[in-house]
Amino acid sequence: MIKNYLKIAYRNLVKNKAHSLINITGLSVGMAVAMLIGLWIWDELSFDKNFKNYDHLAQIKQNVLMNGETATGTSVPWPIGSQISKDYGDNFKAVSMASFIYGHIVAQGEKKLNVSGTFFEPQALDMFSVSMLKGGKTALSDPASILLSASTAKAYFGDADPMNKIMKIDNSMTVKVTGVYRDFPYNSTFSEVNFIAPWELLQTAQGMKQQKDTWRCNCYMAFAQVEHNVEMTNASAAIKDVKLSKVDKSELKEKPQVFLDPMKNWHLYSDFTNGKIVGGRIQYVWLFGIIGVFVLLLACINFMNLSTAKSEKRAKEVGIRKAIGSSRSQLIYQFFSESLLVTIFAFILAVLFVQLGLPFFNDVAGKKMIVPWNNPLFWILGIGFSLITGLISGSYPALYLSSFKPVKVLKGTFKVGRLAAIPRKALVVTQFVVSVTLIIGTIVVYRQIQFAKNRPVGYSRDGVMMLSMVGDDVHKQFAAVKDELSKTGAIASIAEAGSPTTAVYSTNAGFDWKGKDPTLAVDFPNIDVTPDYGKTVGWQFKDGRDFSAQFLTDSAAFVLNETAAKFMGLKHPVGETIHWDGAPYKVIGVIKDMVVESPYEPVRPMLYHMMRGSGNVVILKINPKMSTSEAIEKIAPVFKRYNPAQPFDYQFADTEYAKKFGNEERIGKLASFFATLAIFISCLGLFGMASFMAEQRIKEIGVRKVLGASVFTLWKLLSKDFVILVTIALVIATPVGYYFMHSWLQKYSYRSDISAWIFIVTAAGAMVITLLTVSYQSIKAALMNPVKSLKSE
Repeated sequence: MIKNYLKIAYRNLVKNKAHSLINITGLSVGMAVAMLIGLWIWDELSFDKNFKNYDHLAQIKQNVLMNGETATGTSVPWPIGSQISKDYGDNFKAVSMASFIYGHIVAQGEKKLNVSGTFFEPQALDMFSVSMLKGGKTALSDPASILLSASTAKAYFGDADPMNKIMKIDNSMTVKVTGVYRDFPYNSTFSEVNFIAPWELLQTAQGMKQQKDTWRCNCYMAFAQVEHNVEMTNASAAIKDVKLSKVDKSELKEKPQVFLDPMKNWHLYSDFTNGKIVGGRIQYVWLFGIIGVFVLLLACINFMNLSTAKSEKRAKEVGIRKAIGSSRSQLIYQFFSESLLVTIFAFILAVLFVQLGLPFFNDVAGKKMIVPWNNPLFWILGIGFSLITGLISGSYPALYLSSFKPVKVLKGTFKVGRLAAIPRKALVVTQFVVSVTLIIGTIVVYRQIQFAKNRPVGYSRDGVMMLSMVGDDVHKQFAAVKDELSKTGAIASIAEAGSPTTAVYSTNAGFDWKGKDPTLAVDFPNIDVTPDYGKTVGWQFKDGRDFSAQFLTDSAAFVLNETAAKFMGLKHPVGETIHWDGAPYKVIGVIKDMVVESPYEPVRPMLYHMMRGSGNVVILKINPKMSTSEAIEKIAPVFKRYNPAQPFDYQFADTEYAKKFGNEERIGKLASFFATLAIFISCLGLFGMASFMAEQRIKEIGVRKVLGASVFTLWKLLSKDFVILVTIALVIATPVGYYFMHSWLQKYSYRSDISAWIFIVTAAGAMVITLLTVSYQSIKAALMNPVKSLKSE
């Protein structure tokens, strides 16, 4: 019986080639989109799940009251790990301190590379399931050791054995290779950890134990593994006040509260407002999950519409089958077999589309996903997914077509009627509501990105080159470096700074000024710079003057940004005194706000002061009269000569600033990709519907042509119904699109508005696409010779 169903289904597909091609193509594209989104969602949800202790791992974070708001920080003081182990050890299996993951200069002989890594305590290897390929889990017990990832070991040593080889970190820490571990997966928090060194080594190098106030510097990370029989929430509540009892009295106003942030939250729930989780990437998981469902639904709607549109042609088949004894259930099985056969063909084609399109999708999404061919779960889900799609897409046609009365059909009195077309029209409207909403969303996302890109940044990014410094070789010879670079004509100016122009490396507390609320705890980005910094980055003064090497008093001076002056309530800030840890600093200037951090958020109060030690970054302004490539050729030899221990690695301010839009740009590209496919699927359905409508009305068109109707009149007649449906869809999609995109924009403090032209352009575009799609069939029908359509009359 099943074989017979499938045989008849196959014959019907072959008989109606155009209809079958539209159905299979539409379904395959919809299924391919759903598969790609499914792979993306799976990748997001499986983030960090490679760790065996996933459910018991957490990062130790803190909420502090700063600048009148509760801020959540990942930075903690270094003694916090040992203190928690000492006071609350029963709740934890292990606690490990760690440095932030960033680039270090790692040298092996003459080979020097910038390698990102971290410093861990030995217990972290078990906590984070580090898979050792060489050496054991005790490899970090030697304070002068280093573990390399497999890829890093290969980069340095090729196929040679790296064990016991001597290396140097940041030109100051000599270490021996005691282990090689398997690279962390790319969808892991530690994917960029390419070396691991002992925490004890960092403690010694940075002189942590010699610090007077060890609880003040929130400069490190801490991780914990709770015991299997302890609830994460209970362990978190227990350590809440561990810092409060240790900090200096002046810091008590910050009301620090320590808590555990479970690993399951790190990737998807990373956004905090006033100390509470408010979301994160999980919103995009939901967003693209919904898009995937709707795009697949569009493809299913096409199948339903095209199948029911052919109802008159299949009415006699149904009548004859019922007359010779077929039950309704058998007919339902027959029609379901047809939809399942279409779905199977579509699934095979969709898998091919996914395989071909995955490299492009990975590039857009910033992923490294692969199709898991060898995973049985993939095939189980794929086949199950196909069956469900087939049942959904075939449900309405099967129930509708099997309900025909054989007497009416065989007597020739069966007519579909106007009401029968209402469900099809509703489905077409649904298709375009989804498609138009996606188009509106795509435009709003791109407009928000452009709005932020056009935001005044308060300085010049053009030609600004930044070089991170390890050690103080350049600082000690800064005058000579500056002189040689100036002689080459490659630079206009040069300066040192504590942070690059596109990031903040450190913040400070302990500021007081006239009129400050004594209960207010503050924490400001505080950047140390050399006198030529302002000239190099081109910051813009609102009041006062820049730093100058000619004024010795500038060593105790501040330049504020506008936000800092407003926050402090200083109406005439120049000349005012601000105390920093009790020491007086005079305000000599106020600059326009520089957008250093997120371009979507308000600028924080920032204070600049003269540098006392060596800078973390050297900033150059390339001579605008010289090409960038030529300037780099002249700059590189100077730095290699004065800083031979460090590779000549550089970044440009405009490139680094552009990276801040990466997440939104990816979302915009993905949204536009899916919107395009949604429109394609909708247009496929329209094309099919238009062809059947023209076929159904072929005699009417012939009569109208005989009576003198022009091609334009007939085109207008056949296109009118579709224009009405799309107009209804626009009326529905406009408020829906506005609601969702308005809600999305609320997460940005600096955001664009939703202008009326967005909806006008979208409506016009939808109408043009609709008319272009249906016009081919409409004009083709209008140009047909009426003799052919009326010869049987």
